[in-house]
Amino acid sequence: MQFHSIRHRGGLRPSLLAVALAVGFGASAPVFAQSTTADIFGQVPAAAGETVQVTSSTGLTRSVAVDEQGRYRIGNLPVGSYDVNLLRNGAVVDSRKGVQLKVGGATDVSFAAATTSASAQSLDQVTVTANTLPPIDTTAVDSRTIVTAQTLARLPLGRNAEAIALLAPGAVPGSSNLGNGRYRTVSFGGSGASENAYYINGYNTSDPYRNLGGVGLPYGAIDQQEVYTGGYSAMYGRSDGGVISQVGKRGTNDWHFGAQVLWEPKFASSTAGSIYYGNKALPPGYGYADPSLVGSIYRNREDNTKWTTTYSAYVGGPLIKDKLFFFVAAEAEKSEGVSTASVEANPVANNHYTYNLPKYYAKVDWNITDSNILELTGIHSTDEQRGTYYNYDYDTRTVGGPLGSNADTSKLTSKYAIAKYTSYITDDLTFTATYGKGWTTDYLHNPTPGLDQQPYIDSPFLQNPALNGGTPITNLNTSSTTQAPNAGSRTHGLRLDLEWQLGDHHLAGGIDNMHYSASNEGQDTSGPGYYLRYRRASEGNENVPIRPSQGVGAPGGDGYYVTERIFSTVTSMSLDQKAQYLEDRWQITDRFLLSVGVRNDSFKNFNDKNRPYVNSGPQWAPRIGASWDVFGDSSLKIYGNLGRYYLALPNNVAVRGASPSTYTDVFYTYTGIDSLGRPTGLTEISPGAVSPDGEYGQPVDPIAVSARDLKSQYQDEGILGFDKTLGDGWVTGAKVTVRKLKSAIDDVCDTGLLGEKIAADGGNPDNVIIPGCVIFNPGATNTFSLANVDGGRTEVKMNQQDWGFTQKAKRNYYALDLYLDHPFDGKWQGRVDYTFSRSYGNTEGQTKSDIGQTDISKTQDWDSAELMRYANGLLSNDRTHQIKAYGAYQFTPEWMVSGNLRLASGAPKSCLGFEDAEADPDPLGYGSSYHNCNGMPSHPGDKRNPWYRQLDLAVTYRPNYFDGKLAFGLSVFNVTNERKPLNSFSTYEAGPVTVNNNYDLGQFYQTPRYARLTATYDF
Repeated sequence: MQFHSIRHRGGLRPSLLAVALAVGFGASAPVFAQSTTADIFGQVPAAAGETVQVTSSTGLTRSVAVDEQGRYRIGNLPVGSYDVNLLRNGAVVDSRKGVQLKVGGATDVSFAAATTSASAQSLDQVTVTANTLPPIDTTAVDSRTIVTAQTLARLPLGRNAEAIALLAPGAVPGSSNLGNGRYRTVSFGGSGASENAYYINGYNTSDPYRNLGGVGLPYGAIDQQEVYTGGYSAMYGRSDGGVISQVGKRGTNDWHFGAQVLWEPKFASSTAGSIYYGNKALPPGYGYADPSLVGSIYRNREDNTKWTTTYSAYVGGPLIKDKLFFFVAAEAEKSEGVSTASVEANPVANNHYTYNLPKYYAKVDWNITDSNILELTGIHSTDEQRGTYYNYDYDTRTVGGPLGSNADTSKLTSKYAIAKYTSYITDDLTFTATYGKGWTTDYLHNPTPGLDQQPYIDSPFLQNPALNGGTPITNLNTSSTTQAPNAGSRTHGLRLDLEWQLGDHHLAGGIDNMHYSASNEGQDTSGPGYYLRYRRASEGNENVPIRPSQGVGAPGGDGYYVTERIFSTVTSMSLDQKAQYLEDRWQITDRFLLSVGVRNDSFKNFNDKNRPYVNSGPQWAPRIGASWDVFGDSSLKIYGNLGRYYLALPNNVAVRGASPSTYTDVFYTYTGIDSLGRPTGLTEISPGAVSPDGEYGQPVDPIAVSARDLKSQYQDEGILGFDKTLGDGWVTGAKVTVRKLKSAIDDVCDTGLLGEKIAADGGNPDNVIIPGCVIFNPGATNTFSLANVDGGRTEVKMNQQDWGFTQKAKRNYYALDLYLDHPFDGKWQGRVDYTFSRSYGNTEGQTKSDIGQTDISKTQDWDSAELMRYANGLLSNDRTHQIKAYGAYQFTPEWMVSGNLRLASGAPKSCLGFEDAEADPDPLGYGSSYHNCNGMPSHPGDKRNPWYRQLDLAVTYRPNYFDGKLAFGLSVFNVTNERKPLNSFSTYEAGPVTVNNNYDLGQFYQTPRYARLTATYDF
């Protein structure tokens, strides 16, 4: 669907025998995405009467008997610090203190030979050693990166979940122009930015409306963040990209509190640098929309700086020792700055903006008994943006007074309440139940008074200068669209899990259900209910028809014309997602682990009348993984994974898809312009209101709007890799990942072909109500049920050839990841990743990044076969080469330096134009949307943006006088002040053979160099 709306050193290696037996222990540790727990397992010298007891920092105690081979396992432990004791006949004979568990993983805690006579040993003879995590987790069959709070405290990073996720190999930032920069997103493994899942303490906190991004914790409340890039368990799904899962901190028996102040000062912030129009030679017959702009300044950014202050604090401790605990954290981030609009913008002004991002987190843990635990979590997150416009004069480069108009005020507020209950029914049987609710309000409005009679003016610089005195005439309206004031979403979800250790098998099964509802989401046209788009045909092309397929003629005269556009999509909708799963992790031999699972997902989407328009039915997703501990000592692991992953459609699909919408244009020439920028003396050059997709606000038939046999988007994935220790302090490895999209969902709007198929089958298309657009599986054969004019329905089966497409939906990704890692050993840590990858095909997925389209699974790509000619190429999230490196070095007990480096190939470019070499350059009425430049085919990725380079450095000072509790830090981001474009404008023409002046200019750029000063106190 077309989009024209204007609007992120390892410790001691265990002995060969101990590790071999521990890994071979039948109760192998499960590793699950989105988990909030971890396992402890190991080997001890076999003796009668031995047990292993673990005690957490919250006083939670669990004990298990050691089996005849000296093996033990304790599973589903809340993440935290544990003391592990070996008991013989009730007396402690050996101990490991301060064992830190990594979420979703298995920690080996093995014991060497202990005194044989427990009765002769007193407690002061107990062996006490610190635990160190084995460098390779041989129980893992997935691809994931775990970042702990300790690592977060060392590295210079952005303070959000996405910045942390970019440490993972292969992860790339989502396109900055999605939603015109409103969303902060990440792409994993070539997948679209809306194809990920976010979790906090086991509950889904993904954006409930578009699934673009999700809610994260206050930075100081993050205990650990898991980033899954593939191969995860059948317990979890609804993502074919990646998973960002955060586990928040919790209270313990010790009181802890702290505070932090961060300041990113204006004086330490570099300016962004100005942007100038290109001066490229155009082919014969082509001209720029405004020849006077060639080579001149497009956007001044010399004085565009930003400054930020952040205050955060936390406190946690026992309400009742060993029983009841709490942890509370708050963070208030405020940014202020100046941004100068381009010469093409309305208004051409300085925006003095303010961003407020407060976050709150609270957690209560109740050890009801050692066998029953209750966890309660509350989260509150707000993202508020507002601004005031001041006049800017490009001729003199000076800032004037306030214009009396404001930028849009947007306020996205999300709240979540989560409850998790865990019952250790026996040593081998664990039951967990998680229930959560979420509330999101999505406010977007322009606070400028008196806009009822002031339509937004798009491209005022293209007004006829003979009618405006040479100066564009505008008004106070600065936004083409707005949202309903009561827009928002609600979620609630329940998952139940039962895990049973049965000999060499770890069995798991359960349900995972989510419900989403949204009300009054979508957009409305601002002002009087329409906005104006000024345009001009280039010199010599004044008599070329603008949109002949819809009867829109040529402007004639000097080529100036105006479009009156109405755009309205406000509606309500809901969505049910249900799943069941079974999984068996089978320790076949001491060294070989096999994980086999299956997940059944079903999705049902409802429109504004609560009538279903998508009902997927059962969808079986098999998952199989294996891990081979080659030498039995955790020094070399070879692993692999095969899996299928289904992706649900978010609520946004109902907007302009399954609910009424209006998107119309009326074209005029004009003879005057009034004081509010409105044209006068209008002569219509279109046959009334025209709509490329037939959107005139008419009711939508939910049965007809989507294929009756629609298949959900799904992807198959294969991973093969190895991890290898190098001595006691290094780990290296490599993996190959292959992903192939097997089914996609989008909309097709060339629905006149439905009538042709009905006629070809002997029917009368005049007796059938044919929708403007329908939802289908591109390249597949689908069946549609259309209402008859006189009652009843007609079924129409459409295949790829019927729609005129020459290709099926295609998105292929392959990658080679190499890494070298030195875990922190008290002195230093370091890691280097290199990824070679390719993401290619004809569909990005649910979004279309090159034009910033966020109509999920309703992109313009598949609206007609004409739009897909020459569409095959490199996809928006392709980065051929990526190098990532980070590390920290403790020079002295007081001084530490750290750094983070990212190098990557630039994003592919697109060039979308009119079909200038054809008889009708715009056969669909879509304007500059075809894969055609200068009358020649243009494949995505024929050219690329420049390489992305970013180096961030930091130094931290912890004076000994304060026992390390007080710290001062300085971080410098983008040290070399790189200011490369992250993406480029891809729309080539304003009209047939009339080239946009801003084509191929950078649209969003790297953030210039800035510094952050911090002061932290932790007790």
